[in-house]
Amino acid sequence: MLFQNRRKFLSTASLAMMASLDSFASAHPFRLASTSGYSLKVLATNWGYEGSMDAFAAAIKKEGYDGMEVWWPGSESDQKALFDALKKYQLEVGFLVGGWQSDFKEHYKTFELNLQAALANKNQRPLYVNCHSARDYFSDEQKQAFIDLTIKEAKSSGIKVLHETHRSRMLFAAHTTAPLLQRNKDMRITLDISHWCNVHESLLADQPDAVQLALQRTDHIHARIGHPEGPQVSDPRAKEWEGAVNAHLAWWDQVIKGKKERGEAMTVLTEFGPPDYMWTEPHTRKPVSDQWAINAYMLQFIKNRYR
Repeated sequence: MLFQNRRKFLSTASLAMMASLDSFASAHPFRLASTSGYSLKVLATNWGYEGSMDAFAAAIKKEGYDGMEVWWPGSESDQKALFDALKKYQLEVGFLVGGWQSDFKEHYKTFELNLQAALANKNQRPLYVNCHSARDYFSDEQKQAFIDLTIKEAKSSGIKVLHETHRSRMLFAAHTTAPLLQRNKDMRITLDISHWCNVHESLLADQPDAVQLALQRTDHIHARIGHPEGPQVSDPRAKEWEGAVNAHLAWWDQVIKGKKERGEAMTVLTEFGPPDYMWTEPHTRKPVSDQWAINAYMLQFIKNRYR
């Protein structure tokens, strides 16, 4: 199993985690009154989870999550399992959609079908749809087709349709994302800035204008801590990653500050991933940290900091 037995985790690590959380929060205060209308919902990822959808929903409900972010299910049986679990445990949902093909026309068709299916489903209205949009090597004209489609679908559905800052996708880098945002005033994004740290091999101090523009267009955050050599630190509670943690908190704080001042809804996904995102020991590939425990820590930290 990729996750430690939850009962064992709760009995052996909860006190240590909360002590770490209290210490970390006191070192990184964020206090700002919010305008009426502001709300915060923190979601869980099923990336790496090996159990059933019902078991996953039960586990995140017990942990205190508001919902989950999952890929739009391709089969009717998977859709039924998902919506049954959401209803049973009274959870919210955000959907991921995308394509994978290298050919533009095939990729676009898959993307469009998945996006429209996620938006039009009659079971539960999603908080948002998060898009793995296009490929990094598609032309500007091809990328624009994805943007035009998502803006149209967002306006017609009334549901947020967001493009994620993700490696291998069209928003893979800060300097190539900025022109797209400048040309498309209605384009909104999911900020997973850990990818940009990796792509640019820096904490982005030399690209403030591109970063600021991205922060202004952010409606959803993937709360993973990246660093100049990779998209995920070994453990955000470890002192050696304090610089990377501080950089991400500064970015997230700016997004939340704007949402609180404008009285807008905010969603955050705790997205520390399993191997090979999670660091492992050589030869055995044993994870050096506990994915579930780190995401549970991030859940409590985000709620305490931004609610």
